[in-house]
Amino acid sequence: MSKQGILLMYVGTPDAYSLKAVVRYLRQFLSDPRVIDLVFLVRFFLVNFIILPSRVRKTVAAYRKIWLKEGSPLLVYSVRIKEALAVELGEDYQVELGMRYGDPNIETALSRFKNCDNIRVLPLFPQYSSAATGSAIAQLLKVCSKKWNIPSINIKKDFYNDPNFIEAYADIISRNIQGKKRELLLFSYHGLPKRHLDKSQCYAECRQNEICAVADRCNPYCYKAQCYATSNMLAARLNLSASQYRVSFQSRLGVTPWIEPYTDFILPKLAREGIRNIAVVCPSFVVDCLETLEEINIRAREQWKILGGQAFIFIPCLNHDPIWIKALASMLR
Repeated sequence: MSKQGILLMYVGTPDAYSLKAVVRYLRQFLSDPRVIDLVFLVRFFLVNFIILPSRVRKTVAAYRKIWLKEGSPLLVYSVRIKEALAVELGEDYQVELGMRYGDPNIETALSRFKNCDNIRVLPLFPQYSSAATGSAIAQLLKVCSKKWNIPSINIKKDFYNDPNFIEAYADIISRNIQGKKRELLLFSYHGLPKRHLDKSQCYAECRQNEICAVADRCNPYCYKAQCYATSNMLAARLNLSASQYRVSFQSRLGVTPWIEPYTDFILPKLAREGIRNIAVVCPSFVVDCLETLEEINIRAREQWKILGGQAFIFIPCLNHDPIWIKALASMLR
């Protein structure tokens, strides 16, 4: 009896926080032309002679701080999502997980499907970007091109405004801020180089240093517009006024301009405005990882304390929360 296949794709993680494992992972990740979109020789020199030598030991130390006894948080929580989703969907479905970089990779995940003529694919990136979603989809299609019999594949390229996703994240936020002192909710998203926005064929009137135009058919691939759309929908669901939340972007790399405002720049601005108690959530991630656990919950928290801030409420990602699993099942059925 045939089953409906479900393929979840995510970015990936090192196998360990050893120097060798982190170098292997970062080299594969940063060598992707959709991540660093420069000509091969420039990218090769940049990755191997500038970025890796200057960053790898700091990255190893960062992973060491967040590593779980079961392994990398990103992989641990992603596997738990896969397992919980399989139970929620039932025996008519087969759920697999494939990582764009590292293991289990996309090719291995595809090879595990048995009696699945139709596969629904969900890259676990709520907002579309060529660097994340586009790269995962491109790798999937490359793997499929090697097959003699290619199954029917349906890809959901984003879910930034899906009501199930919004409801699940709103619930996580509500539970974590309830009864706690807070003046402002900061939505911090993974950043992108501004040139990636230029390549996305946005036909909306755009002023890149200001709030984005509404995400619609004029800018269907604009990552920044989708981030603002997610924030506005969550704010509406949480009954927040415009003054009660802000949007920022984290995790920039190199010296080229990235999407603004930067998270580590907006924190001093909030402190100067007299704000002392904040909550921070990262809705471009569905599972906690280096960018949320170390960059936000450790480094940003320490920065806020140095700035004279008081409360810093870190809101975890969806991970394998039961409400998210049910929402995910509804999205995929």
